[in-house]
Amino acid sequence: MTESLKGRVAVVTGGSYGIGRAIARLLAREGAEVYVGDRQLADENRREYAALAIDQWLCDICDGAQVKAWIDHVIASAGGIDILVNNAGIVLVKQIPETSEAEWEAVMDTNFKAAFLVSKYALPSMIGRGGGAIVNIASNAGILPRAHDPVYSTSKGALLALTRSLALSHSRDRIRVNAVCPGPVAETRIIEGQLASAEDALVATRQLIEASPLAKAYGRMISPEEVAQAVLYFVSDQARMVTGTSLAIDGGKSLGVPPH
Repeated sequence: MTESLKGRVAVVTGGSYGIGRAIARLLAREGAEVYVGDRQLADENRREYAALAIDQWLCDICDGAQVKAWIDHVIASAGGIDILVNNAGIVLVKQIPETSEAEWEAVMDTNFKAAFLVSKYALPSMIGRGGGAIVNIASNAGILPRAHDPVYSTSKGALLALTRSLALSHSRDRIRVNAVCPGPVAETRIIEGQLASAEDALVATRQLIEASPLAKAYGRMISPEEVAQAVLYFVSDQARMVTGTSLAIDGGKSLGVPPH
C-alpha cells in the first residue's frame, strides 16, 4: 500500500459486502478515512473495519432524510468529503409485463435514485473543499441492455447518464465523475442470490463464467478486488484529467458475440 489517499475522506454506499466491502477496505488501506453506509451491516466486518478505522452507519440510501443524516454525520466527524462511491445496487430478473410498480421502484430507487440522493448531499462539501471524485458502480448491463433483466439494465443505463451529466456540470468545481461497469462478480449478494435460486448452482456458475470471453479463458468470475482497483484509479491523482467516462470490467462480455 502507498497511502496515496492519506488525508482524504471517502464515502461508500453498500459497503458491507461484495464490491462495496472490497472498495472500503482498499481505500482505507490507501490512507483514506472511510465511511460506509448500508441498510444491512455485517457483523463479520466489525473487527476488520475497526482495525481499519472504517465507520459503519445503518442507512437506507433510498430515503432522503436518512441519507442527509448520514452525510451530516460524516461531515461533522471528518470535516468534509473528498471521495464518493455510489456502489449499492439490487437486481431484478423479470420482463416488463410481469414487473410490478413496487419492483420497478425498488430497483430504480436503489440503483439510480440513491446515487442522486447521496451525490446531492455530498456535493456541497466536495465543492467547498475545492474538488473531489465520484465513482458510480454501474454494470455492463448499462452499456448494452440485457434481455433477461430489462429493469436492471434501464436503471444502470440511467446511472451512466447521471455520471456524464454530473461530470459535465461539476467539472468547473474540479469534481471528477466516472463509472465502473462490472460483469458477473463473485462473492456479491446479487450473484450469490442468483446461484441460491438456481436449480443447479454449478451449472449456473459455469454459465455466468462462459458469458464473458476472458472469464471463460481464466475459468473464473471477476473478483470484487479487481473492481476496487478500478475505483482506486478513478479517485487517485493519476486520474485527475479523467471524467465522464465508464470502464467495463466484465471480461469482455459487452464486446459482442465471443468466439467459440
